[in-house]
Order: sequence, then structure tokens, then C-alpha cells
Amino acid sequence: LQIELTLVNMTNHISKNAPAMHMESFYKKFSTVSNQKFDGLLITGAPIEHLEFEEVNYWNELKEIFSWTQTNVHSTMAVCWGAMAMMNFFHQLPKYPLKKKAFGCFEHFNLSPDHKFLRGFADRVTIPVSRWSEIRESDLKQKKDLEILLSSTDLGPCLIDDKYHNAVYMINHLEYDTLTLKNEYFRDKSL
Repeated sequence: LQIELTLVNMTNHISKNAPAMHMESFYKKFSTVSNQKFDGLLITGAPIEHLEFEEVNYWNELKEIFSWTQTNVHSTMAVCWGAMAMMNFFHQLPKYPLKKKAFGCFEHFNLSPDHKFLRGFADRVTIPVSRWSEIRESDLKQKKDLEILLSSTDLGPCLIDDKYHNAVYMINHLEYDTLTLKNEYFRDKSL
């Protein structure tokens, strides 16, 4: 497949974790791509779970992006805080703070092995987790458009399909590589 990747960041947000030159060289502001159409969009998380959604300085633009996905993006995947934010926007689902950080690798169960996103997945899969908040299964089950695909006995829902909004939400971190949790542990310890 030929893939053309466009990296996008918030129009007025200044990243604290990446040099300005890097952001200017590789990323486009959302305002410059908002008239384009995309096959897919990945909305990443951010270590801002302690903030209410409305306290995030780019919340209004992010809500605009969420709306924009319905007309300009074929399929969207949102990860971690981005997933919680998108579910809050489309379904008014709250995020709940955890008493301590959910951190480590945890067993998750494949609840829908015939689903298009999980064909070929094992019945049980170990997934890295690193978050200070959660979305609760009891809230998700009240939303008929949402289907929990992966869940952990210890930590609850992980992968949620939103058929109506053509989106999938990953609360945990399948994308983490071997050293990501280790690096986050040392980052958190230094704070």
C-alpha cells in the first residue's frame, strides 16, 4: 500500500515535549488541513488526564476536529486520553480519576473474536497500560452504539467500537514498544 502520512497538531498549542523546530518541520496545523479528506485519522493521548476536558487549552479545537471527522475522515482511532475525550464529546461519557496510576502489562479478554478489528487475535492478550483515569463499563453499556471489544478483569474496558461515528477507541497502549513503560516509569519518578 502507498501511504501518505500527514502529521497534525493543534493550531495554537505549543508542545512542551518536542522542540519547536521539530514541530514546524514535520507537523501541519489543523487549520491548514481542515479542508482536506483523509482515509484515516489517529488521535493520540496526552499526559493531561488530571485535567477536566474543558480545562485543556485546545479543547475547543479538539471538539472541532471530532466533528470534522464525521465528514472528512473515513475511519478514526483515538488512543488513551484522546479516546476518553472523543467518547466524552460524542457520548457524554465521563472519565473517572483513579486513586493510583494503572501501570504495567495486564491480561485482556477478546469479547468479540469475530469482529473485524479482532479477527486473528487470541482469546487473551497482554496489553501495556499507563493511565490515571478510566472509562467505566457500566457507562459504556448504556450506549447502544458502543461495543466493548477488549476488556480486563482488573482495569475494565480497553478497546471500544463506535459504529455510528466510524471510530474505535483504545484506552490502553497496544502501540507501546519494549522500553516505553520503563521510560514512563522513570519520567513519572522524576516528577
